[in-house]
Formats: sequence, C-alpha cells, structure tokens
Amino acid sequence: MQKSDQLGKAPIHRLLRQQAIPASIGILVMSIYGIVDTIFVGNFVGPVAIGAITVVLPITFLISSVGMAVGIGGSSMVSRALGRGNKERALQTFGNQVALTIGIAISVVAVGVAFQDPVLRLFGAQGETLLAAQEYFGIVLLGIPCLAWAMMSNTVIRAEGQPRIAMISMMVPALVNLVLDPIFIVWLDMGLAGAGWATAIAYCSAAGWTSWYFFMSGRSEMKITRSQLRLRWEIVREIFSLGSVTLARQGVIAVLSIVLNNTLFAYGGALAMSAYGIIQRLMMFTNFPVLGITQGFLPIAGYNYGAKLWGRVRQTIRLSLISGTIIASLTFGAIMLFTPQIARLFTNDEGLIAITVPAIRASFLATPLILFQLIGSAYFQAIGRAVPALLLTLTKQGFCLIPLLFLLPPFMGLDGIFYAFPIADLISASLCFFFLVREMRKMSKSNIETEEPSLVTEEA
Repeated sequence: MQKSDQLGKAPIHRLLRQQAIPASIGILVMSIYGIVDTIFVGNFVGPVAIGAITVVLPITFLISSVGMAVGIGGSSMVSRALGRGNKERALQTFGNQVALTIGIAISVVAVGVAFQDPVLRLFGAQGETLLAAQEYFGIVLLGIPCLAWAMMSNTVIRAEGQPRIAMISMMVPALVNLVLDPIFIVWLDMGLAGAGWATAIAYCSAAGWTSWYFFMSGRSEMKITRSQLRLRWEIVREIFSLGSVTLARQGVIAVLSIVLNNTLFAYGGALAMSAYGIIQRLMMFTNFPVLGITQGFLPIAGYNYGAKLWGRVRQTIRLSLISGTIIASLTFGAIMLFTPQIARLFTNDEGLIAITVPAIRASFLATPLILFQLIGSAYFQAIGRAVPALLLTLTKQGFCLIPLLFLLPPFMGLDGIFYAFPIADLISASLCFFFLVREMRKMSKSNIETEEPSLVTEEA
C-alpha cells in the first residue's frame, strides 16, 4: 500500500498527528533559527541590523513565493489526483511544477538584482537601515532560487504522505544556518554579511536535500520525464488558479510590509522597525504548533475531498480547530506572562525594549482565534476552490490590516500600529468561521457518504 493511500483510510486523529507533528517540528526548528539569527544580529551587530533584516525578509519571501505558490497549487492537484487513483495526472502536475519553479524563480531574481536599491527603499529602508539592508540583501538574493525550489518541493512531499521527509527538508536549512551564524558573525567577525552568507548557504542546502529525495532516494512516487516537463496549459492554469492564493497572499504581505515599515519609521523611527522585527520572529516561533496543524490539515482534507469522503473532511476540520485553539490559548497565556523576559532575549538596548514590550502584548491579543482564519482559508485551497480561498486569505492583511494602519496611527500613534493586528485577527477569524460552518453543513446534507465514522469509533 502506498503512503498516500493512508490519507483516506487511517483514523483522522492519527493522520493529523502524523502530519502535524513533523510539520510543527520543522517549523519550530526554522523559527528557532529565526530567533537565534535575530539574537546574534541584535547582540553582535546592533539594533539597526535587525531593522535591515526586517526590510529584506518580506522581499526575499515575495520572490521565492513563486515556488510556494506553484508548490501549494500543484500539491492540491497531486493530492486530489492520488485520492482518485490517477497517478499519471499527479506525475504530469509535478513535472510542470518543476519547470515553472526553476524558470520563474531565476527570472525574478535577475529582476531583483537589477532594481535592488529602488526595491529596498520602497520597502522602507532609510538612512542607516538602507546601508545595512543593501549589504544583507545582495548576498541573500543569490540563494533565493534554491529557496523557491525547496518551498515547492516541501508541499509535494507532504502531498505524497511523507510528513517526516517534509519535516527534515525544513530542518536542514535551519540547522545549517544555526551552525554557520556563530561561525560567520562571531568567530570570523563578518557582521551582517556573515548572517547573509549563512542564510544563502542554508537555502542551497534545502534545495539539495529535496532534490536528493525526489531523484536519488527511491522513496518518492514522483518521477520526471522530459515529456512531463513540457508545460501543459490546463495544468499550468489550475496550478496558478490555486497558487494565486499564495501569490496574492505574499503580494499583499509585501504591500503590508511597505505600508508597515514606512509607518513604523514615521511614528517610531528605526527602533520601531527593529521592534517589529522581533515580533515577526516571535510570531513564527510561538505559532509553530498551529502552523503545523494547518500544514497537516491540507493533504488530509485534499485527499479525502478528492475521494468524496465528506465525513472525514468534516472530522478533519473539527479536530484541527479544537486542538489548534487549545494550543493557541496556552501560547497566548505564556506570552502575556513573560513579555519583558522575551524582549530581553533579543537586545540589551533599553530604548528598543521599552518599545518592544507593549508592542508584543498588543500584537498577540487575538492569538487564541488564529486557527479559524488559518483553517478557513486552507480548507478552500485544499479542495481546489481558488476564489473563496483567495478572498479569505486576503481578509486579514489586505482587507483589514492595511486599512487599519492608515486609520489608527493618526489617533493612537505608534500604539495604533500594533493594536491593528488583533483587530484584523478578530475580523478575519469571524468571517472564516462563518464560511467553514456553512461548508460543513453542506457536507452533512450530502447523500454521497451516508455513514460517517465518528471520532470515538475511530479511536476505539
């Protein structure tokens, strides 16, 4: 029996655990890298360097998001094709994903090199921050095609039902970076350039690992022939129809970064930008379990939807929401209790600490609600419904957060920037919950699956 078959047969609670735990571990290791990287930069280079990384990070992820978009869009197709037993369709999709990722990523990076300074200024780099961002961005950009490949590959590996391999593909670059950061930044005294080289080499290591899995390990169901690399319009169209959700999300995040960084600089200067850089890393670290649940949810929901097992889809939604909300609530309590200690991990600069502590508390107020927004948008993406997935994905950053960043700061100053985050979370979570409930009611009325195995029965 192939690994993908288990997605439609094994108990949901076991599948979610098998998919979510490796994804969570992978995200945890990556987030630890982000935390440690920021700690090294903040303590051995300076607070301005944190601001420079804050500017560069959304640019690199915008460029590499082509791989993520092709990966998620194509992986939804792969999951559903495997669920229907159509392996040929899955292989054709994977071949097109490979061709698209390599071609587009290299082209976009070339454009990034040509317009480096205007792009950095657009994303809020000014004064000392601009000089530091130029140094860091010029190095990191070299590894972006590898990051795009790794992002695409990770989603396909998960769609095959190989969560442990996917976990390792996320851990490899993080571990490489954790080893290289102290060597380059401290021992070789390379400063911010050392952080850049460590990151670029880590991206290349991720691409190397996933390439080994597909082409040399013998464990992947995905194979490539020359004919599968030939782009097929109907496949490319569906990949980008679904992947447009990810591209749009990253595009909106890029616009958000432009608005946010410039607003932060206007109301709080370079230290405010560095404070948000700390919050970014902290959000990635503290949310690793719920992001892992969301990653684990996608292939299970996509496969069972493709197999028309509606009861299993509903059960996956319910279990993901309940378990994730409990974890998010515990995370919220820990952050509120230990905020000052958390801030002091990143810097000893008292001015930066004074801004960061209240900013963290404001930004994380709606943490217990984030699963509803994540699972809501992920569900529609998993089942191949691009338009509602896109709209729900854009709700927080695009429809709520960006307008709030224009509305609140004139009245609340710097505090208004950080309080915009929980307000946007509350609105988007409410909308996603509404649409999820409506979809679950539709599935419960379906006459295709007449008997739904209960959670108690499966566990028994």
